[in-house]
Amino acid sequence: MRVRHENLRRQPPNEGFVLIAVLWIIAVLATLASIFAIYLANTAVSLSLFDSSIQSEALVSASLELTAYQLTVPKSATSPNPLNPQNSPNSQKPPKSPTHGDFNFRLGRATVAVNFISEAARIDLNSASLQLLANFFAVLGAQPQAAEQYAERIKGWSTRPRAPSAGAVSQDAEDSLYRAAGRSYAPRRAPFAHVDELSLVLDVPPDLIERAKPYLTVYSGKPQVNVLDAAPEVLAAIPGMTPNLLNALTNARTATRDPEAIAGMLGALQEAATVEGSEAFRVQVRIRFDNGRTESSEVVILAGLTDKPYRVLSWRDGVDASSIPIQPGARPR
Repeated sequence: MRVRHENLRRQPPNEGFVLIAVLWIIAVLATLASIFAIYLANTAVSLSLFDSSIQSEALVSASLELTAYQLTVPKSATSPNPLNPQNSPNSQKPPKSPTHGDFNFRLGRATVAVNFISEAARIDLNSASLQLLANFFAVLGAQPQAAEQYAERIKGWSTRPRAPSAGAVSQDAEDSLYRAAGRSYAPRRAPFAHVDELSLVLDVPPDLIERAKPYLTVYSGKPQVNVLDAAPEVLAAIPGMTPNLLNALTNARTATRDPEAIAGMLGALQEAATVEGSEAFRVQVRIRFDNGRTESSEVVILAGLTDKPYRVLSWRDGVDASSIPIQPGARPR
């Protein structure tokens, strides 16, 4: 007992503190390991999302390339028949580029559906006539007098003021309207840069703007709308359009889609209506990956360039492209 007591008395007095320190170090290391594991997991998720974003962008770019190809290399006319001299290359008109179309293709681990349509199917805010704009807002439900006022404000926003005559004081009525309304800005006095800029125009109701935006553009550059592809709301807004002619055009483009026959139906409407497309096209892309994830984009491109296949005018991701069908088992074209 005396020996055992002496051995206990010889033990260092701070051995318990060392044990506590070791336990604290182990706990800290475990915490650091947990933090590092969480960091690795978050990094893996971020890399996965980044990789998916790169894949989506590449697939949209591929869709634009294929669309530009279809627009710049239109399908050839009927092949010549040696038994029918009238069906010879010399008697055939050169094929025109399509004003709309759709296709599907498969690339990597995704199925892609593409829909493209000429911007001439929409009303150009910078080129449309005052009457076309007024009729369009009336078609959407505005009272005729209010619709004319909205059209005047739109034209006032994008039209340069007239230079004052010699000795006259420059006082712009359009600027005065904005100042009287308490706006901190004046009209742009230049073409609309984007359809969303319409929300800055004085007196135009926001709910009317939201209803109108799917039918408007700033990329067509044409005062006319393409009656082959335009929505019924746009067709009904064409100055001089009658219910009977509207029904006839709708039936004709559903039945035959013969541009020459439909152009002959326009008559006096040709100042605001055409069967020609524009060089700008709106391309909607819907991507469905094999894991079930979907992505959608809407891109406006300018085709028919000499130095490159196309040029991007607008690119938006995350748009609602649910109307674009994806055919099961689609193959690349």
